[in-house]
Amino acid sequence: MEIACLDLEGVLIPEIWINFAKRTGISELKATTRDIPDYDVLMQQRLRLLEQHQLGLPDIQEVIAGMGPLPGAADFLNWLRNRFQVVILSDTFYEFAAPLMEQLGHPTLLCHRLSTDSKGFVTDYHIRQKDPKRQCVKAFKGLQFRVIAAGDSYNDTSMLAEADSGILFNPPQNVIDEFPQYPVAEDYTAFRRCFLEASNRSLFL
Repeated sequence: MEIACLDLEGVLIPEIWINFAKRTGISELKATTRDIPDYDVLMQQRLRLLEQHQLGLPDIQEVIAGMGPLPGAADFLNWLRNRFQVVILSDTFYEFAAPLMEQLGHPTLLCHRLSTDSKGFVTDYHIRQKDPKRQCVKAFKGLQFRVIAAGDSYNDTSMLAEADSGILFNPPQNVIDEFPQYPVAEDYTAFRRCFLEASNRSLFL
């Protein structure tokens, strides 16, 4: 049995923090794991900026409410779910993702949680465990799944390495250059082809 593990932001939905940065005009919030590979360093920077500008979770959720999946993402996900077990492994937060998951048909999502104070300001973040995407893939392999993993950025590369097959979806050039061992899909048509090529059952899909 094969299972597909997908990153969320940059693969199925736009980058939430980039959209929030555009709305607020705070350019430093545009940084993602494409720019800062260390997730803790990135999140500490985000928390400092939110505190500095007195922005809270409701401000972020207001921006998310106006977002939708990337064009073609829902059709791709439906195609994938008809052929594989599918799990979304993301470094986003449940407090962010709910309205977007509804638009994608409520796929299984494993991500993180935020802590907020009584005024809605974000005080901390809580990851499931260290290197959670890789650990999830490792656990699925322990359950005798063959894993095909796909993502777009630095924080996805450890799960791609742990998976039986890894795919990069529309990544920045620096990630392509540093991880040339992974096939690259620049659109959902190519993404489908990469999954078919990675699958042990490709002749039957």
